[in-house]
Amino acid sequence: MLNNLKAQAPDKILALMGEYRADPRDNKVDLGVGVYKDADGKTPIMTAVHKAEKQVWDSETTKSYAGLAGQPEFHAAMAEMVLGKDYPADRLACLSTVGGTGACRMGFELARMASEGTTIWVSDPTWPNHLSILNFMGQAFKAYRYFDADSRSVDFDAMMADLKAVKKGDIVLLHGCCHNPTGANLTLDQWGKVADLLEETGAVPMIDLAYQGFGDGLEEDAAGTRLIASRLPEVLIAASCSKNFGIYRERTGCLMVLGAAETQGVTQSTLSYLNRQTYSFPPYHGQALVTRVLTDPALRAEWEAELEEVRTGMLSLRKQLADELRRLSNSDRFDFVAEHRGMFSRLGATPEQVAKMKAENAIYMVGDSRINIAGLNEKSVPLLARALIDAGV
Repeated sequence: MLNNLKAQAPDKILALMGEYRADPRDNKVDLGVGVYKDADGKTPIMTAVHKAEKQVWDSETTKSYAGLAGQPEFHAAMAEMVLGKDYPADRLACLSTVGGTGACRMGFELARMASEGTTIWVSDPTWPNHLSILNFMGQAFKAYRYFDADSRSVDFDAMMADLKAVKKGDIVLLHGCCHNPTGANLTLDQWGKVADLLEETGAVPMIDLAYQGFGDGLEEDAAGTRLIASRLPEVLIAASCSKNFGIYRERTGCLMVLGAAETQGVTQSTLSYLNRQTYSFPPYHGQALVTRVLTDPALRAEWEAELEEVRTGMLSLRKQLADELRRLSNSDRFDFVAEHRGMFSRLGATPEQVAKMKAENAIYMVGDSRINIAGLNEKSVPLLARALIDAGV
């Protein structure tokens, strides 16, 4: 049996991590993997999360199974954070998942169960794992244009032109904020026009919200998602707690499904069924941490302040890099770096230029020139800027 297996292509980002670790050079810079790092290159535990963890440890009396769909208090806290205090609880079904990736997978599975002939529409480009999961599932999908490589901004006219071809019941996958891999986001006005098109066509939006709080602020980053949720009769939202709570290894995510009130019960039971068929009960510990942080006023205030430091720190690095590139290039062609939001930007380097910077400058980035801004610090920004100019970007 096992000799029938075929070797799978390695994940490019994980392979890049291995190359970086094996590189003996002292000046190497890791801009590949999408994990937040502080100025010392470490992914710290947030203070509020640390305190919440001690509280959970001190109060926990059992390690028995918890809810099959997850904890209701976690669902309520996440729904309030994503959708606002007045979210429509009677229309909402929730599922705790293994990270945001699990939320995406379960969203795709739910869509397939509801309509076998559905097509998933994804932005070009998108997070590579979206495509990998859909290919593995054998799920039909199509791309819609999103990013203009010349201006390094959203090509909204092309996006809307492509989405006019969606059909009723199709799923349109949107990035809620901090688009991965480009860093280029829709404006709120553009979100409204997308909502108009979805209403007209009958397509169902699915929003991947992996970076709430990393862009323009906790509330601001949810604005597009909330607008869509207020306008469309059915909405899927895959939310991740990995980044904004810094609990990557706890694998904590949530799939929220908005529909008609009369379908809420069947939708919720279907979500529980999906968990049971996949891994039964979802991880509990991360849910407990997030719930405590979001529902304890003191912990929440501390967390929000720390999250804001993370956000503004990345904005500062963006500005520093854009300013340094403007100085070295004597042009404004890199100003987009300061305008993008979140952890990522796609710089416009060719694969050959990316390889040159890795070989000559020990700078590691994904082959499409997506960089993780959080992998920089004040000392490495000038190194990256000089390498980009020397490579001819």
